[in-house]
Amino acid sequence: MKKITILFFSIFLTTVTISQNSEKAKSLLDKVSTKMSAYENMSIEFSQTLSNQDVGIMEGDEPPIRGQISLQGQKYSLNYLGNKFIFNGKKLYVINNDEKEITITDGDMSGDDGFIYPSKLLTFYKEGYIFEMGDLKKLKGRQIQFVTLTPIDSNSDITKVELAIDAKTLHIYKLIQTGSNGSKTTFTISNFKSNQTLPSDYFSFDEEKYKKLKFTID
Repeated sequence: MKKITILFFSIFLTTVTISQNSEKAKSLLDKVSTKMSAYENMSIEFSQTLSNQDVGIMEGDEPPIRGQISLQGQKYSLNYLGNKFIFNGKKLYVINNDEKEITITDGDMSGDDGFIYPSKLLTFYKEGYIFEMGDLKKLKGRQIQFVTLTPIDSNSDITKVELAIDAKTLHIYKLIQTGSNGSKTTFTISNFKSNQTLPSDYFSFDEEKYKKLKFTID
């Protein structure tokens, strides 16, 4: 009877600890979301690296891909892989400069594949994830708190998301996505600015401009 009682309390304490850990992680993410959402706008420069140990691709084998994004509410302007993405809150314009082609679609990019798209950066965690506080590490002189998010859907293309958060500023420093195929994609924020003065048409698509440049518009 004594052994059963001890076992019961051990399981109970473990369950409580896991629950508290999860609540602490979600509370931190809520604080990050609230703080960053309060900015009028954000301008972020980032780098992306890809690794997959299963096929011998190690982080650092290839130079990082660099990009820049400006966000204001649900709107964003993203420069990435030589393309420009403009989402005005209703329509998404993908401008392929190499092919001189423009694709227009209603709504933002789909998140059905589990990928975290720009307009969902501060809210994606609110549905479909289990939270866990990770390690607190000192990186480049900053205290960085890691939080691990595991999709509830076992069939998700993403098996794990790790967010690295600056404990002082409550800004996202790094996002690491691990795919079901073993690939790991790491986004690191290299420069962050908030409340910048942006032109009123910054998130607008200038159709006439691209017609004059002989772009094909679908």
